[in-house]
Amino acid sequence: MNDRMPPLTDAQMNDAQKKAAADLIAGPRKGVFGPFVPLMRSPELMDRMQRVGEYLRFNSSVPAKLNEFVFALTARHWTNHFEWVVHYPLAIKAGVAKETLDAVAEGRRPSTMAPDETIVYDFVTELQQNHGVCDATYACVKDAFGENGLLDIIGAVGYFAAICMVMNVAHTPAPKSDVAPMAHLPV
Repeated sequence: MNDRMPPLTDAQMNDAQKKAAADLIAGPRKGVFGPFVPLMRSPELMDRMQRVGEYLRFNSSVPAKLNEFVFALTARHWTNHFEWVVHYPLAIKAGVAKETLDAVAEGRRPSTMAPDETIVYDFVTELQQNHGVCDATYACVKDAFGENGLLDIIGAVGYFAAICMVMNVAHTPAPKSDVAPMAHLPV
């Protein structure tokens, strides 16, 4: 697939795009890459989205291990190779077992999840499949992470779904990696 929205050169950017790029480079990401390349076409949207993403990635009330697991589950749901390649090693580094992530990549329910991972897996899977969750799933997540954590998980799913959609439409290529790309799952 051809990259439909490749990086813009400095000469191609207007003042708003140049400011948005400079702000992104000055932040924790330190560069314009991945979803921010196509989003640069709408610098105000990119700026607002990157601030939400910055909170969810770097300041969420959800522990890093579970946050990375949410990102991996959402990348799998949208079959987004960029986010998968980026977050697979981050999830392992944060403490998610390789076997758990490999099962997710194959579209299987992991058989050896920690209890907190099971709670997150069930919530995120039900949310993405049903566009909501039942009372029991809601109560389980609320009891485990509080309302703040519950909302941060929902926010992470929503943010990463939007990012995945942007890159899937733009055909944003995944970075070079040793992480195997995911297969497209049957619908």
